[in-house]
Amino acid sequence: MRDLTNYKVSAPGPVTLTGRFVTLEPYDRDTHLAGLWEALGGAGAINELLKYFPSEDYHQPEDLDRWLQSVRPSGYVTLIARENASGKIVGMASYMRPDPKNGVVEVGSVAHGAAMKRSPMATELHYLMARHVFDDLGYRRYEWKCHNENEASKTTARRYGFTFEGVFRQHVISRGRNRDTAWFSMIDSEWPLLKAAFEAWLAPENFDGEGRQKRRLEEIRAEIKKEMA
Repeated sequence: MRDLTNYKVSAPGPVTLTGRFVTLEPYDRDTHLAGLWEALGGAGAINELLKYFPSEDYHQPEDLDRWLQSVRPSGYVTLIARENASGKIVGMASYMRPDPKNGVVEVGSVAHGAAMKRSPMATELHYLMARHVFDDLGYRRYEWKCHNENEASKTTARRYGFTFEGVFRQHVISRGRNRDTAWFSMIDSEWPLLKAAFEAWLAPENFDGEGRQKRRLEEIRAEIKKEMA
């Protein structure tokens, strides 16, 4: 474990992170709102996609913008995902609840649009965000929390290498209902292995001519862990 006597990091701020498949850009209403609204399905689909978000339903783009603006003062840094190949907006995610004193930050408010789901862009988004937290900012702990009923989110967290830590029962009231919250994390000592697995999975040689993965991320991570043992 590192010497923490003079430990000091800064809170995450607006940043552009560029990968092979996707680029993340700090949210700007004029630049991103219309494209984000469309990417998340518009009024016909956005509320089902974001049903676990701690906010009221969205009926028009301005409702989404109003919520994104309202959470900024608490430290949210919302990043918009843009597909490199097409230039289209495909989703979003945010750094949340920064605790620079202790080197802890959470990733949340994750929304993958239809074009992004089950694509390398989704995995690369989370690789880029984790890499920035650990390699650029020097954080010690990166958290993922979700409604305990959100099985898809829990499965995704495990796939990316987050460790399940337990359930906080009756943690908050969300949309007028109880929410038990599942907690996951990755820490700095785990990051070298997780980073190597992400990079091996994202490498061109891991995809066939039709863009399908050859090896699963979990398999790659297990192989690297065995080699590092």
